[in-house]
Amino acid sequence: QNEEKWDFVLVSDIHEMGSEKEIKRKKFLDELNKKGFTIKKIEDTKLFYGVRAPQHIFWKYQCFLANTNSRQQNSSANQDIPVTTRIRVVHFILQNTVTSDLEKLHDLMKKKVFEAAFPLHKNEEIRQILKKNWARWRVMFKEQPIEEIRCYFGEKVALYFAWLGWYTYLLIFAALAGVATVAAGATVYSSSQVSKEICDANDTIMCPLCDQNCSFWVLSDTCTYAKVTHMIDNEATVVFAMFMAIWATVFLELWKRQRATVATDWDLYGWDEEEEELALHLINNSQHEPQPYQHSYIRSTIVLILALLMITVLIGIAHALVIYRAVAMALFMQSEASLLSKHADTIAVMTGAVLHYLTIIIMTKVNWHVALFLCKLEKPRTFSQRENNFTVKIFIFQFFTNFSSLIYIAFFLGRVSGHPGHYVRIAGHWRLEECHPSGCITDLFIQMAVIMVLKQTISNIMEYLVPWISHQLRKKQKSPRKRSMMLGEEEEAEDPCKRQWLYNYELNEVNVFSLFNEYLEIVIQYSFTTIFVAAFPLAPLLALINNVIEIHMDAIKMMRLRRRMVPRKAKDIGIWLQVLEAIGILAVIGNGLVIAITSDFIPVQVYKYMYSPCARENHTSMDCSTGYINNSLSVFHIRDFESHTKVFPEFNGVQIKTCRYRDYRNADDYTYTVQFWHIFAARLAFLILFEHVALCVKLIAAWYIPDVPQKVKNIILKEKHSNLQNELSMTEYSTEV
Repeated sequence: QNEEKWDFVLVSDIHEMGSEKEIKRKKFLDELNKKGFTIKKIEDTKLFYGVRAPQHIFWKYQCFLANTNSRQQNSSANQDIPVTTRIRVVHFILQNTVTSDLEKLHDLMKKKVFEAAFPLHKNEEIRQILKKNWARWRVMFKEQPIEEIRCYFGEKVALYFAWLGWYTYLLIFAALAGVATVAAGATVYSSSQVSKEICDANDTIMCPLCDQNCSFWVLSDTCTYAKVTHMIDNEATVVFAMFMAIWATVFLELWKRQRATVATDWDLYGWDEEEEELALHLINNSQHEPQPYQHSYIRSTIVLILALLMITVLIGIAHALVIYRAVAMALFMQSEASLLSKHADTIAVMTGAVLHYLTIIIMTKVNWHVALFLCKLEKPRTFSQRENNFTVKIFIFQFFTNFSSLIYIAFFLGRVSGHPGHYVRIAGHWRLEECHPSGCITDLFIQMAVIMVLKQTISNIMEYLVPWISHQLRKKQKSPRKRSMMLGEEEEAEDPCKRQWLYNYELNEVNVFSLFNEYLEIVIQYSFTTIFVAAFPLAPLLALINNVIEIHMDAIKMMRLRRRMVPRKAKDIGIWLQVLEAIGILAVIGNGLVIAITSDFIPVQVYKYMYSPCARENHTSMDCSTGYINNSLSVFHIRDFESHTKVFPEFNGVQIKTCRYRDYRNADDYTYTVQFWHIFAARLAFLILFEHVALCVKLIAAWYIPDVPQKVKNIILKEKHSNLQNELSMTEYSTEV
């Protein structure tokens, strides 16, 4: 039974005898033989080579570990090597074995000498436990078996699921706060003074929304829209944005504690990735020379310039979406179909959001290739360094892809479009869109809702369906041929390895980025959940629902649809922690800006305390925001329209002389009023105050919650003490002798 334990399987096409590919394959297998590897060949429609490493390799590995980590010395001197360690060491040696032609396995796979190399899913007891308690939809709300995941997939995968589980658990609190915020808004759905004024404004004539054949319109037409806006945009939102800034900090601080506990339990506290890599290199080749650290300012400058160019392209795409919305708005307004012309603004926003989602999908693929190319330019020293460099680049590109359009809607929409009689135009023709009279925040809400819902539903369906369908297809391709082989060669069909190897070969292949993709998806989702959460308080709820499904979908993919991942050691989630901390700071800035600039919170407060009836006559009985809508609309004289603007001066049989538009400008020369500058100053003051308070609270929370629990510190302290005691007794003993 022991003889049938294979660490890795290499798969190759059946090449002609004497062909170049066959010679290269033989050279590679000979190199493995020289290192003492046992190789078993099984022939089917492909050639399968089972590979088992000699025991002395693992003894060397244990010696290295024992020297670097005295804690492991005591525990694992005469133990069996864990399967995850065997696979990791063998994978490293396979990847770094060089043939006489100076080719590695990676090069041979590019030249189609080998088709695949993978460790096996075996019918171990632990696999059955994971299938039963983790990779099923039934156990969706149970705790994950992290220890078993670690024993089967290694520490890196286990840490991903531990982190994702922790994030999902803490999302419950954020989701409840978000739902409470929306519920608080819903209670004032019809009673908000500002909404009431918009709904009662039957005689407030608004300026036309387009240049050609657009009529005037009455403010009360937008009653429902105003009610929805004030459901999102109220005082509760400010509190919620503050809460989310603190939540993001607490989440990360508590995760650091969790990670410290896990790392100690897994004997990884003193483990060093670089040391491990050097040890593996020396096991593979005792003559190995380490690659020195290098840094080139020229190379860094080139990478920086190219990265900035790419970001410029991504911002350009966001501009293209803006142009689309402006043109679409103009065309829908002039449309014959009443449905289109009546709801032109909402339809333009919705189709714009769908287009944005499509650009996200396309640009994700482009970003991927650009980030890989930039990484190659940098020539990183080790695999982990390459992974870190790649992570930072792809995250920055993905951030701009996902958020540049949202940033425009939040902070520029309606602020750069000019005013009646003097509009800013695209190519001198199309007017830029304006904000809705009840504020821009609903546009941001729609955009975020569409993107989050589409991203999570479509991405999850594709993420599960694509591997499932490709697995079914691979099975179909292999099955009939396999049976005919078995009929022809009875004695080979008996080989128990053959069925197991074929089953593993039929599964979908995994690559270095399989886990990286999962991280990236969740981190981008975390950005949506925190950065503009003031405009979309339901984001944490959507994220929570998504994550509960995501955990088990990932589990099913890893256990049932994909080949086994090569286990990797890790003591934390790596550079992702810094990325999450950066998002936490961006969240404070983003939410501060949304409340200060996008929301109507500040203009309403300024009106209440400086311009309302309350401020003038000290009324306590009436609502202080009475008269706000009339105050926030400026007057425009129709005679001042641009020459090429065609409007019908009659509206409902009445000759129109003036119309209203949303801005704070004087009626005679259209310059800004004093109130505009008051509001501008208040916005700045609020922004500075909000960000400083939120950042201070974040810092206090970070200081208040220690990164490493006392229990862990005490364990490490005791260990250091006992190690030094042992060394002391050893030296005393040797001096006595």
